[in-house]
Amino acid sequence: MLDMREVAVDDVPLTTEDGTALAGTFYRGAAPQVAILISAGTGYPRRFYRHAAAYLAARGALVLSYDFRGIGDSGGGDLAASEIDYPDWGRLDMTAALSWLAQEAEGLPLTTLGHSVGGQFVGFAQNNTLAVRHAFVAVGSGYWRLHKPANWPLELFWWWGYGSYCLARYGFIPAGGIWGGEALPPKVFRTWRRWSCRRSYLLPDLVSGKYPHHYDQVTAPMCSWCLSDDPIATRAASEDTLSYYSRAEKHLALRTPAALGVKKLGHEGAFRKGREALWAELWDWLAEGALPERAVAK
Repeated sequence: MLDMREVAVDDVPLTTEDGTALAGTFYRGAAPQVAILISAGTGYPRRFYRHAAAYLAARGALVLSYDFRGIGDSGGGDLAASEIDYPDWGRLDMTAALSWLAQEAEGLPLTTLGHSVGGQFVGFAQNNTLAVRHAFVAVGSGYWRLHKPANWPLELFWWWGYGSYCLARYGFIPAGGIWGGEALPPKVFRTWRRWSCRRSYLLPDLVSGKYPHHYDQVTAPMCSWCLSDDPIATRAASEDTLSYYSRAEKHLALRTPAALGVKKLGHEGAFRKGREALWAELWDWLAEGALPERAVAK
């Protein structure tokens, strides 16, 4: 039984190379063996990951979670006038978080744990080579036709109905309504929509040089957990995202809720309280390099 009382938790400030202030939370376990950076999915605040972060710290990790710019405690200002673009989260924010954690780790192996876009954007991080291993959970291409067909009507309404209405009325995507996450800056939504409505997703923007990236420089091994009841990060979508990392050793771990002792996981349930069976697998991979059973090499 893990003793969470041994985990020290502190809010910490981060600063990116363009001077943007980000909010982070640092979890320090006793006798740490590894450092883990948790990068969030779109619209999820860092507090959403607190249970998994505390568990990993109690196992023996230094863990940093953080809010992307414009999200949670890294928000503020006139969101409708925001110039924040989607890749900024990886190119600037993830880069700053990795640098901060590397300094605190003092020589410990540095790893990343990405949820949804938090795994997609590792290739945007300028210093991704600091990490020796990556874990992805519910990380898949946003292209809507790679998702479960039952989800298509909602996604198309989100992109071209509800989202367009919100941009016209508010100038950004507010929290609430059919959007369960934090409010989104307008450029983040528009870029996300552009990518998600084409089969090649973000690749054309990388090839054209629209956004600086480092996908072809990521060489650290990665394992991606694909959850059977996730309507978004399906196996096809997860394999698609792994293909962006052409030089990395890649593995796909397929899991059902029943195999992890729960009734439901979906796209976000892996980080809710009581998912220790999955978190134990993440720990084994990040701290020890032990592949989960039934992992498939890609």
